[in-house]
Amino acid sequence: MRIEEPVSRPSGGTSYWPDVGASLVVFLVALPLCVGVAVASGVPAELGIVTGVVGGLVAGLLPGSSLQVSGPAAGLTVLVADTVATHGPAALGVIVLGAGLLQVAMGLLRLGRWFRAISPAVVQGMLAGIGLVLVLGQLYPFAGLTAPATTWEKFTGLPGLVVAAVGSPAGIGVGVLTLVVASVWKRTRFRAVPGVLVAVVAASAVGVFLPLPRIEVGPLTDVVRLVDFSLVDAGVLGAAVTFALVASAESLFSAAAVDRMHTGPRTQYNRELVAQGVGNTVCGVLGALPMTAVIVRSATNVQAGARTKASRVLHGVWLLVFVVALPGVLSYVPLAVLAAILVQAGWKLLEPRRVVELARTDRAESAVLLLTAGLIVTTDLLTGTLVGVLAAVVKTAWDVSRLTVTVAPDGGEHEHVTLRGNATFLKLPRLLEALEALPATKHVRVDLRDLRHSDQACRQAIEQWAAAHRTAGRTVDLIRPA
Repeated sequence: MRIEEPVSRPSGGTSYWPDVGASLVVFLVALPLCVGVAVASGVPAELGIVTGVVGGLVAGLLPGSSLQVSGPAAGLTVLVADTVATHGPAALGVIVLGAGLLQVAMGLLRLGRWFRAISPAVVQGMLAGIGLVLVLGQLYPFAGLTAPATTWEKFTGLPGLVVAAVGSPAGIGVGVLTLVVASVWKRTRFRAVPGVLVAVVAASAVGVFLPLPRIEVGPLTDVVRLVDFSLVDAGVLGAAVTFALVASAESLFSAAAVDRMHTGPRTQYNRELVAQGVGNTVCGVLGALPMTAVIVRSATNVQAGARTKASRVLHGVWLLVFVVALPGVLSYVPLAVLAAILVQAGWKLLEPRRVVELARTDRAESAVLLLTAGLIVTTDLLTGTLVGVLAAVVKTAWDVSRLTVTVAPDGGEHEHVTLRGNATFLKLPRLLEALEALPATKHVRVDLRDLRHSDQACRQAIEQWAAAHRTAGRTVDLIRPA
């Protein structure tokens, strides 16, 4: 996992330009995500932007996390699409509102802290899985195509994508130009200006003369509808609970990942859960998509040099200004340019070199990483992360249960048994096999002084074994720590 340089807090005359620059980069990443998530969820694209604005201006202002950025999340796409198909688009507002209120209650009850226990291998696997899905999905806009709905279809559609790319070199050229300019700009003396911003401007200027698909966004007032409480029923309430749990898990798992990417203030999990809940409450009132903390935007925010929460608030401002006041400007930006930005962001999250390094140094940790990433790619973010956490817990339980049983003769009549490590129920079969294999004709000393821990199951098993041998007339000495 890449750890960023220490982030200093601006004070006095310290410039806020790093936050302004980072906010512009996050805005450029957030815009296609907001639109894409909304379309994939089966609702108007403008609702995704509404959620992005709320994520910046509402959740961004509240305490909890400094650098985490919120908005509509790809991890909720399938859940939202199924809910809209079942209950109708009009019920989305009341469902998101209920989910937000439940999140606020969970935060006030201090339930957010339980999400802090997450393995670094799970976090890196989460980032790698999201990065791979992001890169794979954004290859299609290069050729002017719409990405398939499922990851499997994205893989199987790659041969057709290559054929389409040959017949549409303009999109490929503009996308590659975006990546090249963004990469080269970082090596110039003008690094204070975000390279992604320069790349978008340059590639869009070239794309003006080419017949390429572009962003199309209408007025937000055409899609915003206030919540309708008459739609509340048992199914809607159940959907609200599901939304709250899934959105909370994704947001706080994202917080754990973002905290490992910088050395600034840590996330206050309970406050962040309240902030997410307030944001979703506002989204529900407006009839918009549910909001979570989004790892792609958050990681981009850190990598772009953000220092304070001003960057995430400003990204919401740029979304609102460009969509409300300057919608025509967005029509000059080809979708291939925005796809190139997302490919770059996804590659940074994937970090294949670090995955290889971990595989060489710790096979067990790398297995957890690959399991997490693989399930995120084949299922969804929440399933992959939860299974990864479970695998990490099992691995840890196995590691802390290492027990060494050494049997050595102590004269002709005695056996000396030494136990070292942690005696837990996971090692109970091995422990009993070693004790029961001792010669029945000899006296036994069992040295327990090198045990770091023994659980109740092992303590009872040793006591019962000793009692049985004493009943048979043999001597058993248990040497305990002083």
